[in-house]
Amino acid sequence: MIAELCSDEGTEPELHDLLAVVAERGGVEPVQDELEHGVRFVTMYIKQVPYMMKVAWTAAATVGLQSQMKQILQMVESYWIEGDDVIPDELGIIGLLDDAYCSLTSLQAVSDHYQLQTGKHLFPNDMNAANRAMRKIIGEPYASELDRIVIRTMNETGLVEAVKSMASEEKQLNFATNSTIWNHGPAGELDMRNLEKLGLL
Repeated sequence: MIAELCSDEGTEPELHDLLAVVAERGGVEPVQDELEHGVRFVTMYIKQVPYMMKVAWTAAATVGLQSQMKQILQMVESYWIEGDDVIPDELGIIGLLDDAYCSLTSLQAVSDHYQLQTGKHLFPNDMNAANRAMRKIIGEPYASELDRIVIRTMNETGLVEAVKSMASEEKQLNFATNSTIWNHGPAGELDMRNLEKLGLL
């Protein structure tokens, strides 16, 4: 779905129009270059999903969160398969915004909980700023509905409790010697320059 819709140049006018409306609602009058940058951001955000799913599974397997991550990835996959979701897939690339947002906010929530409890970053990428920008693009009431899906998924998988159990002294010693989970801050972010000119930051 991503390969088909994000490689189609015919989808750009749809994103241009959407971003122009979002900017105008925020009291901003965007120029063409800013809209084109916004289109590139949205496209790259959607394309990030398969990569982040691979990163999430690899990281979860490293620290023993396979069971919980498997459930989260199953939810992510089922949301992509569901055509009549918060934003219907029949709307083309616009219909992928909710799928991508639901996927990346779910995965970022896992990483954030992990960092809170262990002091280490589970993923090398931080999607928080990009997720906030996408949330503004999606708008209400859709964004809040998607957030509720993410929260429900976190609760149903028991992920928060599983991560909390990792904060024991024994586990911390294991983390200290585990070079595959990052001590440093996130190393990768999407290019978000000029998004403030669209009222997204």
